[in-house]
Amino acid sequence: MKVERYIAPPHGRFRLKDVDPDDHGSIPSKAAAESLLARSVERLRTLQEVLYAQDRWGVLLILQAMDTAGKDGAIEHVMSGVNPQGCRVVSFKRPSAEELDHDYLWRAVRELPARGDIGIFNRSHYEEVLVVRVHPEVLASEKLPPSQVTSNIWDQRFEDINAFEKYLSRNGYVIRKVFLHISKEEQRKRLLARLDSPEKLWKFEEGDLAERALWKQYMTAYEEAIRATSTKHAPWYVIPADHKWFARLAVANVLIDALESLDLSYPAVDAKRRRFLTSLRDKLAP
Repeated sequence: MKVERYIAPPHGRFRLKDVDPDDHGSIPSKAAAESLLARSVERLRTLQEVLYAQDRWGVLLILQAMDTAGKDGAIEHVMSGVNPQGCRVVSFKRPSAEELDHDYLWRAVRELPARGDIGIFNRSHYEEVLVVRVHPEVLASEKLPPSQVTSNIWDQRFEDINAFEKYLSRNGYVIRKVFLHISKEEQRKRLLARLDSPEKLWKFEEGDLAERALWKQYMTAYEEAIRATSTKHAPWYVIPADHKWFARLAVANVLIDALESLDLSYPAVDAKRRRFLTSLRDKLAP
């Protein structure tokens, strides 16, 4: 599956309205997507094994979305075949008191994957230019010196995030960022499904409706963040998410493409080491 078409171009050319949340590319059905996903999961498992053995690169996948867009489901299905020892998922929620006593990137730095690992951020440092932008009262609680809260703060944060991601790229991190783009109507259906289903009722929160009322503000914040921070070394993929089966397949292929772009190989064993290992066979003789 080709996912390059969903990369948001840099330099301010991206428009969210150009991406149809109902799009499912050339995938004709849920059954077809699930069959392709099974193969993608197997390919991902193989690549992750070599990534872990080589121990050179770190891979960071960032997932952002409105509520109900399917971040949790994508993680569950895409990473279902990966060795848990080489993968770590971090969910970023409301900052703790300790986190508020540090700069906003501090908690992201603490959770970066090690070399050889795949790290998945379920939400991320981008909340600081999304939720915080839509809710000015959150910014007021961040203990910033008043002189640092200027009219340019969002542009400054975009600049900081780009510099942070460039630094990671220069130090062997491969970064891919995914926005699961769900329509407002599809979100309405999924929220109703939560209310109607005993298995999903626990997911429903009154705050979901309050955030839904700010849909336009969130779309503006997402569009501007994606425009400002989609770069060659850390691109944004805007994935249509009205069909969960398509979104999951697309996310899997974003990861596969990232891993296949690397010079992955199992660590080489030189001739001297190989002779030594061969000599150990005698010790394993019955």
